[in-house]
Amino acid sequence: MASKNFPAAYQASPGSPLAVDRTFYERVASMPGRELVDSFTIPIRTGRAWEVPAGHVFRLLTVEGPQVGDLNIWNRHNPRERFWAARTRQLQAAHVTTFDRLWSTLPYLRPLATITSDTLAGYGTDEYGGRVHDLLGTRCDPYVNKLLTGEDFDHHCHSNLVRAVAPYGLTEVDVHDVLNVFQVTGLNAEDKYFMRDCPARPGDHLEFFAEIDLLCALSTCPGGDLSVPLWGPEARDPLDVCRPIGVEVYRLDPAALEGWSSPKVADYKGQHGMQLRTPFWEA
Repeated sequence: MASKNFPAAYQASPGSPLAVDRTFYERVASMPGRELVDSFTIPIRTGRAWEVPAGHVFRLLTVEGPQVGDLNIWNRHNPRERFWAARTRQLQAAHVTTFDRLWSTLPYLRPLATITSDTLAGYGTDEYGGRVHDLLGTRCDPYVNKLLTGEDFDHHCHSNLVRAVAPYGLTEVDVHDVLNVFQVTGLNAEDKYFMRDCPARPGDHLEFFAEIDLLCALSTCPGGDLSVPLWGPEARDPLDVCRPIGVEVYRLDPAALEGWSSPKVADYKGQHGMQLRTPFWEA
């Protein structure tokens, strides 16, 4: 018997930023005349950070085949404003695709980036309930690995991201919950998180439109395409299924940006019910 489908808690009202202008983002994705301004490949089991100006597009590519990547995003000028995976999961979905937006933390709460193209959008839901581009889980890290195995390993996604952002003056405390790009995940019959093999092929991509000036960082996961268990009795070093991920940044034809402006931060000014008081010595 099929389970019933309960309505989503967070629903957009007319004019809400959740109700994206699909015509605009389709134009961004399809209009010719974009100029490649940056391009590089992130080797296996490493990380790299890069900047994306507002109104530009950046694309992540599985250049050699299936490979999972862990993505962090910050406001380039204020790293306290950064990607908020949990709220994005509530406002958008647990797995994101074209027209979904990546939202920033409080007190800012605005779209940092909007997905404009996803060659894996047709993956849908597999026989295990898995979907691609995951927000259910977060980055692998050496602390959990030490907890599970007793071993130190310095190339987890968390560590890769820490090293990647150090040249920008950021530290481990700035690394945050991620978007797991190209990663298939779900919840099993015991309501526990699972990860399965990545379906990407050479040349697949996920593309984002930068709503504000961004600092991005990506780790090429040391688990590779996740076809090999990382923990448990069948675990082994998955080095042979690790592949690089390509990054491309494009400047758009100004005509593609007609009518667009960077979103403003949240305009809540309620002060959380706290009242400013006259200091007792002035009363």
